[in-house]
Amino acid sequence: MRFNRAISPIKVLSFDLDDTLYNNHPIILNAIEAMQSYLQSIPEWANQQGDYWLKCRRHIGETQPHLKDDVTNWRKVALEYGMSQLAFTNEEIARHSSNAYQAFANARSNITVAQSVLSLLQALDKKYTLIAITNGNVEVEKFNLAGVFTHVYLAGPDGKAKPNTALFERACHDLKVNPSEILHIGDSLDTDVQGANLAGCHSVWLNNQSASYAYKGLADIEIQDIHQLAFLK
Repeated sequence: MRFNRAISPIKVLSFDLDDTLYNNHPIILNAIEAMQSYLQSIPEWANQQGDYWLKCRRHIGETQPHLKDDVTNWRKVALEYGMSQLAFTNEEIARHSSNAYQAFANARSNITVAQSVLSLLQALDKKYTLIAITNGNVEVEKFNLAGVFTHVYLAGPDGKAKPNTALFERACHDLKVNPSEILHIGDSLDTDVQGANLAGCHSVWLNNQSASYAYKGLADIEIQDIHQLAFLK
């Protein structure tokens, strides 16, 4: 654990979700596999050359860049676009797109957070208000983080994605706290630490990923294991 700056008194602990409270890598791979399995069961889709899904996703990202702040709608719109290019009826486009997205969503939230992490959160909840701020589209109410957080803020429905400050500002407004009273914990320097720093919140970087980042700023605190947050209890 490393302290780069002193932090002022904290009222709210804000958590990123994916790769902070659980390993998201196998989860997202399973979700993509579930979606692709459904898509490949559709002959018209399976007959397309190359990675047709990736082509559709890239096309929507380039033509509707605002959707990059809302990964759920980006996926849904890309699926609808892909189906619309295959001469399906409107009913078939809607049905296949919905079914493919639902296959993804069901697997996306098939998560079990470790009991040790839940126990840590339960202990921290005795002293702080716990919230989540995520750029992802996991549905917390579908697994064992349900009921843990006072608020869950999702990029898209609740504001632009981190490192934009919108979600942090929304949390400050809803909870009636100053930015300096929020400590945000996340695994990404580019989104979590940069976003919290820009918003005037305190930041904890969970540095346990072998990833490279563009952001050169410092988190207030750096940890290598989520359980090191026990010092906050």
